[in-house]
Amino acid sequence: MDQLRAIRYFCKVVETGSFTQAALSFHVPPSSLSRRVADLELSLGATLLKRSTRAVKLTEIGRTYYAQVNDILRQLELSNDTVRSYQTVPTGKLRISAMVEFGEPMLFPLLEEFSERYPQIILDVRLSDELTAFSRDDVDIAIRGGYAPNERVVAIKLMGNQFVTVATQAYLARYGVPNSPLELANHYGLYYRTPNGPLRWVSEINGQWQDVSAPQVAISNNGKWLLSKVLAGQGMMMAPRWLLKDYLLSGELKELVFNPAINITSSDDLGIYLLYQKQRYLVPKVKAAVDFLVARIKSAHP
Repeated sequence: MDQLRAIRYFCKVVETGSFTQAALSFHVPPSSLSRRVADLELSLGATLLKRSTRAVKLTEIGRTYYAQVNDILRQLELSNDTVRSYQTVPTGKLRISAMVEFGEPMLFPLLEEFSERYPQIILDVRLSDELTAFSRDDVDIAIRGGYAPNERVVAIKLMGNQFVTVATQAYLARYGVPNSPLELANHYGLYYRTPNGPLRWVSEINGQWQDVSAPQVAISNNGKWLLSKVLAGQGMMMAPRWLLKDYLLSGELKELVFNPAINITSSDDLGIYLLYQKQRYLVPKVKAAVDFLVARIKSAHP
């Protein structure tokens, strides 16, 4: 336990950049904390930290050691959290990462209901389209669009994620209604930017998938802004049907049908997935959130 305590002290010094700040975190004298870190270095036979009057920095071997022991500490805390929380009331901080465009219209209203049901859970919600690595990002649950991931996590398909092409009646009256994918060359496109770049529009023509994207008007990872430009008649866009449902029902936007069809991928197996690490399901706060979100979203989108 002494070595474990010394490792915790060492990691906190790295994170804060100060022996004094690290000591405050553990409510111990700085001299005591510094002595334990020095003993750790002595036992390892290596200098982990460069000390000066202005700053504390990692040595080369210290950087390697920190990366390894910090991951061990995180796994240990995960195990402790599982044991402490087993068969208890769902409580604590729940870290959720979700796609940007899924957050406001779909996730946030559900989380309001979830918070009323589980008031002792503190929600920490991050909206990002970046792929989540659970071991790196310190996330309990992630919601992502695309395909079932290869990462060793549990992936539950919440709903389909079919993309449709839309424009306003005013835009179509001005520029015409395209029926063939090749006619998109005479139109204007608004494109959502993913971490891998703007979404492309593709179609299978004569047995080969081809890029049929319309000339670009604007590109952004802000779907609201792109949608406002579509509604203003400045172009057409491809977006998930669930995101455009209200606009299609009201008639503000018209869905365009092409022959052959266009899509953002050559695969039809797109979906919205809820991801979590299998062992985390034993923690009541995670189990409560997984069960709640899966049930509510699947019932609304059978």
